[in-house]
Amino acid sequence: MREILSDLVAEQQYQDQFLQRTNIRDWKIKTPAGWSIQDTVSHLASFEEYSFDALEEGGSRLEEAAAYETHDDFKLAALLPGRSMRPQDVIEWWREARAKVVDSLSRKSPTDRVPWFAGDMSAKTFATARLTETWAHGLDIHETLGGEPEDTPRLRHIAWLAWKTLPYAFEEAGQPYEQPVRVEVIGPAYAKYAFGPEHGDQMIKGSAGEWCRVAVRRRSADDTSLRAQGTVAEMALKVVRAIL
Repeated sequence: MREILSDLVAEQQYQDQFLQRTNIRDWKIKTPAGWSIQDTVSHLASFEEYSFDALEEGGSRLEEAAAYETHDDFKLAALLPGRSMRPQDVIEWWREARAKVVDSLSRKSPTDRVPWFAGDMSAKTFATARLTETWAHGLDIHETLGGEPEDTPRLRHIAWLAWKTLPYAFEEAGQPYEQPVRVEVIGPAYAKYAFGPEHGDQMIKGSAGEWCRVAVRRRSADDTSLRAQGTVAEMALKVVRAIL
């Protein structure tokens, strides 16, 4: 757990430091996802609270989602408290909530099961999902302010999660996952990240940054240089979803 938690904290701190350099008046600007920057950080904070409940209370609060017509309605309700806060208070909310999650995860075995909205998962996968969500919303914030975050070796975790959850993504899309897909992508400093069976006819190759952006639904595969070999791999580029 030490490696993934170290990278989770590093990603959170990276986004936190960027927000600290952001002008307060810009916190009301809408991101491509439709929320303001303040809403986005409030969402991260509120879902860290749900994460802590999942880790320490068996997910007793997860059933709150059932009171809303859609999951989007639920997510909106969860972030609403942040709209009455000052931006600095929202950051403090996020800091306190995420610190409790990291502390709880540090006392877990990688294989311990954690309940979540998408179904239970291992503590290691759960930590990776927290990193992925932080990174994905960081993309929204950076794009809103006219920039793009630097890709880091932390992408290897997101790339792995995107591959690991392909069966779930296919199921959510109502598509059969008939053959395992191998993913071979190149990350920062030409590092190669490879997942899946070496000898198969379903393959995705390309940039790790592009694969991860497609996986968190921030870019269409058609707008990347990713290459798919095989019909299942082609479908994987359409249905992949690493946000859980």
